[in-house]
Amino acid sequence: MIDALEQAEAAVAACFDASAWAASEPDLVAALDATHRLEQRLAAVKLTLVRELDGRGTATAQGASCTAVWLRDRLRLGVGAARRLVALAATLDTSPTEVRDALAGGLVDIEQVRVIAETVETVHTTAGPAAADKAVGVLVDWAAQFDATLLRKLGTRILDHVAPEIADAATEAALRAQDARAARDRHLTISEQPGGRLRLTGILDTEAAALLRATIDPLTAPTGPDDTRTPGQRRHDALADVCRLALSGGDLPESGGDRPQLVVTTTYDVLRQQLTTGTLDTGGQLSADAVRRLACDAAILPAILGGNGQPLDVGRQRRLITGPLRRALVLRDRGCAFPGCDRPPRWCDAHHIHHWANGGPTNLDNAVLLCGHHHRHLHHSDWTVHLANDGHPEFIPPAWLD
Repeated sequence: MIDALEQAEAAVAACFDASAWAASEPDLVAALDATHRLEQRLAAVKLTLVRELDGRGTATAQGASCTAVWLRDRLRLGVGAARRLVALAATLDTSPTEVRDALAGGLVDIEQVRVIAETVETVHTTAGPAAADKAVGVLVDWAAQFDATLLRKLGTRILDHVAPEIADAATEAALRAQDARAARDRHLTISEQPGGRLRLTGILDTEAAALLRATIDPLTAPTGPDDTRTPGQRRHDALADVCRLALSGGDLPESGGDRPQLVVTTTYDVLRQQLTTGTLDTGGQLSADAVRRLACDAAILPAILGGNGQPLDVGRQRRLITGPLRRALVLRDRGCAFPGCDRPPRWCDAHHIHHWANGGPTNLDNAVLLCGHHHRHLHHSDWTVHLANDGHPEFIPPAWLD
């Protein structure tokens, strides 16, 4: 075996040294197909070797704790990749002959083998060995046309082809099992990071996933040509908008006897002069610019402290743009007033054109509706806004853009 592999290695090295630019396009395509087949065949050989070494206990004999750890060091793999290699070698060892032959012949790839093996195992459990044998042939044929992802989707309906008399009942049972697994595995982990940030990780069940996508997907589209946020940043901001909407709705259960609210503690001079920071009730720190922006929003409760740290004001009602004034603002702006933005009113903050901390009044002439993105944009850019002669907001871009 080693002699044949060394000859193959030499042949591959010769191909690498060949001048691809000199080949015709049909020859290049044929060479690509041949390379892919060779890659799959080598994968089959590699899995065979891994399975044999694992069965012989070579790893433990050489001082490793298991074959995956030995492969990690020997082949410089990540431990996850090494474990998957060992698991797939075992899967291939127990797979039907047709699957092993298809991989050795370069007709399927590693991921397709994994999908076929898992699907056949499910069919065997559900419909018996005869149906499983039929499924192998169908799946190998499909693998010649479809990649692993689509093959897995098609595999969910394999019983329609190999055991139609029990397909519906089996599908229903599989869905119930899937729901049970999803309910068991659902979780959300919130990890604190430096600077008051949070890292979210978790798995949502099917229903919660659909709810999340239905809620934030409409909010993740770029708001206009000025929107330079990455997709990840837009999803982040959409989640923040959803939370802001939930807080402003007033329908959340009480926490410690009070309605849920975000409390930002700062000093009066911070709001006027933007000198330092604000402190959230969770202990996180915010810049003065962020505090001033949040102070526009009725869902935020600013706790204003004097020089000696005594509370001067905890949410003056005359600051908040709520009730009839909010409804009048909605009727006038119809949603985010920034040019080109289509965010509806329920996703918008009421922004004081002349900031309330600088003496700006809380009235219709000093307010404009802005979505979360454009509210932040206005506070942290050179854009300005004022009411035009027709009584509607007019936005003035910075000089370099105008």
